[in-house]
Amino acid sequence: MPSTTVYNLAGEAVEQLELSEQVFGVAPNMAVLHQVVTAQLVNRRQGNASTKTRAEVAGGNNKPYRQKGTGRARQGSTRAPQFRHGGTVFGPRPHQYHHDVPKKMRRLAIRSVLSDKVANESLIVLNDLVLDTPRTKDMLTILSKLPNSAGKKVLMMLPQRDENVVLSTRNIPTAKVQHVSSINVVELLKHDYVVMPVKTVRWIEMVFGEGLSAEEATARIASEAASSAESKA
Repeated sequence: MPSTTVYNLAGEAVEQLELSEQVFGVAPNMAVLHQVVTAQLVNRRQGNASTKTRAEVAGGNNKPYRQKGTGRARQGSTRAPQFRHGGTVFGPRPHQYHHDVPKKMRRLAIRSVLSDKVANESLIVLNDLVLDTPRTKDMLTILSKLPNSAGKKVLMMLPQRDENVVLSTRNIPTAKVQHVSSINVVELLKHDYVVMPVKTVRWIEMVFGEGLSAEEATARIASEAASSAESKA
């Protein structure tokens, strides 16, 4: 069973966390990864490129010169494609770009990337990721203390939105914060290291291991946090 070290915000090892074999210990499927990444990049395209045909450009209503006697080729309009300001032949037209990928393939791709991160020690798990006030300097200090992540591109995944963490990170060009429900293959591959609290790991194991929906996993995490707080009180 795969495992990873849990760190605190000071960069100190706190405990060893066992990870789900079903989510963090699978053999990466490169073929599925390629299909999912391609589909995700294609679906980002807006498809707004547009050109006008000779029927849509302005002008050219009259015949430029007479049919015969000039020694030149016959022409019916100066808006034909061979003329300046003429229409475009077979130019791009607005249309939707969409490549659908089955849900099982998308989830297998995410499990493949997460397993690869664990195998290459690029997954950093924290016991918690909270800041009292939004301050970029504090976030830079935290990132500098995490193992091997200094100067690397870091993706931080939170179990719920934390405004202080978001505001403290937005001016750091090598770091990005997103909610765990927005997890996707392209962002995981773009960043060298993935940083997440233990709650995020638990959410991922529920969704991609136990098959729960994002809403069910979020509700269970909140319920577990509430019961834990009550027990401590």
